[in-house]
Amino acid sequence: MVKSVKLRRWGLVGNIWYMEPILNIAAYHFVPLGDLATRRRDLKRQCVAADLRGTILLSPEGINLFIAGRPEPLRKFLDDLRSQPEFTGLDVKESWSDDQPFNRMLVRLKKEIISMGIDGIDPRNRPSPKLTPLELKRWLDEGRDFTLLDVRNDYEVGVGTFEGATAIGLDHFRHFPAAIATLPDGWKQRPVVMFCTGGIRCEKAGPLMQQHGYEHVYQLDGGILKYFEDCGGAHFQGDCFVFDKRVALNPKLEASGLGMCFACQAILTPDELASPDYRFERSCPRCYQAPARSLPAIDRDTQIRVATTPLPGSVPYDNVRPIRITEAADGMEMMPALMHMYAHFGEPFWREELLLGRIRLGDHVADASRIVKAGQRYAHWFPDTVEPDVNAEIGLIYEDDTLLVVDKPTPIPIHPSGRFNRNTLTWILRHALNMPGLRPVHRLDANTTGVAVFAKTRAVAGDVQRQFEAGQVEKHYVAKCIGVPHESTFTCDVPITDSPGIGGGRDVVASGDAKPAVTHFTRWCNLGDGNSIVHARPITGRTNQIRIHLWHLGHPILGDPMYLLDKRTAASQTIDLQTSLSEPMHLHAWRISIRHPASGERVQFESPAKPWFASVLPP
Repeated sequence: MVKSVKLRRWGLVGNIWYMEPILNIAAYHFVPLGDLATRRRDLKRQCVAADLRGTILLSPEGINLFIAGRPEPLRKFLDDLRSQPEFTGLDVKESWSDDQPFNRMLVRLKKEIISMGIDGIDPRNRPSPKLTPLELKRWLDEGRDFTLLDVRNDYEVGVGTFEGATAIGLDHFRHFPAAIATLPDGWKQRPVVMFCTGGIRCEKAGPLMQQHGYEHVYQLDGGILKYFEDCGGAHFQGDCFVFDKRVALNPKLEASGLGMCFACQAILTPDELASPDYRFERSCPRCYQAPARSLPAIDRDTQIRVATTPLPGSVPYDNVRPIRITEAADGMEMMPALMHMYAHFGEPFWREELLLGRIRLGDHVADASRIVKAGQRYAHWFPDTVEPDVNAEIGLIYEDDTLLVVDKPTPIPIHPSGRFNRNTLTWILRHALNMPGLRPVHRLDANTTGVAVFAKTRAVAGDVQRQFEAGQVEKHYVAKCIGVPHESTFTCDVPITDSPGIGGGRDVVASGDAKPAVTHFTRWCNLGDGNSIVHARPITGRTNQIRIHLWHLGHPILGDPMYLLDKRTAASQTIDLQTSLSEPMHLHAWRISIRHPASGERVQFESPAKPWFASVLPP
């Protein structure tokens, strides 16, 4: 192993000097621990004395270590640790690096050594069964019928994963319990083998899935790193992301040469790291903005106006969208698979896209009869794309180091979807304000106006999104609806489907894939013209929730293009720009209140009242 790295530190054997490598170890052990403050002090002292760096997490449920240093003192530290009765079973995964991948030594006390936020999970006494790397390789060699589930975060999956694996779709492991609900029900009776980097996340994910009725759950013992150690790169595509300066390891457990941009957190290739646009802790080729284009001396309104003149999506460009094959579509022909996953586009659309050769896997053009496999990522190519016009009159409500809050006009989608990619609020703000890491933390429909909150970093986005998930965010909307509700205050709690229908709309159902949805309403006034103004407070956050609930109650929102009178629906989600200016959808996100991610104090953001309801605001 020493010969496979560039040696850095000098050592002496006999009268021959050589350079020592840096040993990296990853380990965890679930065991009840007490007197954590004393343990923390002793471990920190031992690590500093041995010139070790990295992170050790201590909690009442055990220990988690990622540390690196010279081999001899690091191995002595591990021997001393294992000499304690509670750590005799500590299993370590090793790798080597040219340089020290950590800046300092941290020993932290935590509630959990791997955070999932669910009580009652006991990996020590009630674990899920483990599958050794060699057993997993044999299963893959034999082509056994089982589901391979990647429980890591999406940005880790993008660096590399097993062939045919399905990613559960996470930006933080705390979201794993909610993600389980999105898995196909058929998985509960079939073998599921889950994996992560070193195995610790699966220690909690496996027992939780068993609690949810999954009968044959296995975890890859030691994770990807142990698989690399025992089996190399067989059946694995790419590299394994790691949380230190090495960024990723190849199947030989060597640094892969990838890097990470401090500014936008993109994973970078060696060529990108060598680019003049890569500036350590400042920019990379994906987010760098040349000085001639930056606008540091002018205000945000001017920056947005310059970036949207002309609208970025009005200039023809080649747009490529990903198509990931789901487990439910595994083994289907391409055409049925597309209809299974994206039925709302309709069969004629997909048939034409296939005939035009716009769906590809690498350099290969896919046809309608191609057999697809779960986990494959196809590219959907849209040449010479020109997007519909949108309203770019975006107003600034609030900005600090963590948040950007804007007054969203209509029509403009927040996220890229359907016909929109560059003509979206997120794309425009990122490029206009040179904020490549900007992330929306909640959803507003394209035709809804009002308060839209963005986080400037992934960590801030996670904080605010957890507030939404926990029901800690207060949202206030105003709507002009058709008809006059009989009661002055009323609530709708009809569940809403999670799957899109024709045109992308949702529906209300009593069972199936519906999720709970609750909205409280107050009738503010009867306008005397057959319409009324209502105040809405959504307690949950389902797609189209306020629109669907008022539609279900017989009072659809005036100007809504999809949810119509008499329980009818149309196949259109978004009103075009000209229609929206003359006959807009009358739904406005008026106020939102959150706990500020930096100060912890409660803050409220308010969008200016629209003329159609300004005169009826309560005192």
